[in-house]
Amino acid sequence: MFDWFVFQQGAIAFLIAFAAAGVFTLGFKVIYQWVTPYHERTLIREGNPAAAIALGGALIGYVLPLASALSHTVSLMEFAAWALLAGVIQIVAFVVTSKLAFKNLVTRIEAGEIAAAIYLAAITICVGLLNAACMTA
Repeated sequence: MFDWFVFQQGAIAFLIAFAAAGVFTLGFKVIYQWVTPYHERTLIREGNPAAAIALGGALIGYVLPLASALSHTVSLMEFAAWALLAGVIQIVAFVVTSKLAFKNLVTRIEAGEIAAAIYLAAITICVGLLNAACMTA
């Protein structure tokens, strides 16, 4: 039998979690775009596919651990702590990749080079997967 009260409690918890995840994702996107030396919004509006791929990879890499945190935490504060840690790790991954591992990455993304963007997207998604898996331990 359907229990409306139980459904309402679950629906409210869902909405709170979904809203919190959305706010954290938007916050990460803003901070990530502030950290990167190129302007994704402008580049994407100009039709630069490399900027879209790189930003999309970073967002996927961030949301993967967020999904894991939502599945494995019991409070909004605990979720927030994991969300902040996931964002820091993604930003560190970008800095390490662009400054140490692939020094002309920024220039290549600004030039619209798809190979560089796929490389960055793959790294950020891999970091996000590892981050998500580590949250379950």
